[in-house]
Amino acid sequence: MRTQTVLLALLAASTLSACSNADGDTGEPATTSPSATASAADALWGRTFLSTAVAGPAIPGGGPLEVAFPERNSIAMSAGCNRGVSSVELTGGIVKTGAIATTMTACAGDVAGADKWMTDLFAARPAWALDDGVLTLTTPDTTVTLADKKSANPDRPVVGTTWVVDTLITPQAVSTSAALETSAPTLTIGDGGQVTGTTGCNRFNGPATVDGDTITFGPLATTRMACPTDVAEVERSVLHVLDGQVTYEVDGATMRLMQADGTGLGLRGH
Repeated sequence: MRTQTVLLALLAASTLSACSNADGDTGEPATTSPSATASAADALWGRTFLSTAVAGPAIPGGGPLEVAFPERNSIAMSAGCNRGVSSVELTGGIVKTGAIATTMTACAGDVAGADKWMTDLFAARPAWALDDGVLTLTTPDTTVTLADKKSANPDRPVVGTTWVVDTLITPQAVSTSAALETSAPTLTIGDGGQVTGTTGCNRFNGPATVDGDTITFGPLATTRMACPTDVAEVERSVLHVLDGQVTYEVDGATMRLMQADGTGLGLRGH
């Protein structure tokens, strides 16, 4: 009789085990597979995202927050002032950055608090999720929704866009100045292969040929107004770059023109 009782107990345990396995329930807590997380993270590498909505404390100065994953295990970010870069791990659905190194531009006005807002967000190790091209970063007090930059901010066409110079580039530095911001040099390349614009002081026009990743300017004809000294320096920099063949690169609403000697212009499309 004792033997029969033991056999029945073993049979009941075996039946319960079989039912449990058939239902896919092992009794262990559900976990996200590391391989599944890695596969999801693969969709982020090489992409850049721009914020479209922020729930919680607003970005000082209005942002947007830009988050880029230029290569595997690296991240770059900006919230409207300085640019930060760091290493990053995305396992477990959490953004874990290393120490964030930032540029050192002085930020005035409302945007002065943007860098701290940005570094605080990543210090909180936000949870991340990617759904149909929309990246969401979530901390206990902030949720940021970001769209793929290519869809949220598509590249402006080189031809037909009015480009405003906002930075001057030399082999040593990328800079701006009060004179540059006030004079706001412009250029527009028309469908007929002509460029028109201003140096910040004088107007110019002439031929411009777009071919692949290069633009060949000139010779350009300019008016001859006298310019204040600081604006004249801006004019010289602009005309130096817009002379002969330059390479160009468009990224959303920005364009960069570069001469072979390392000088160039940063421009924003309007």
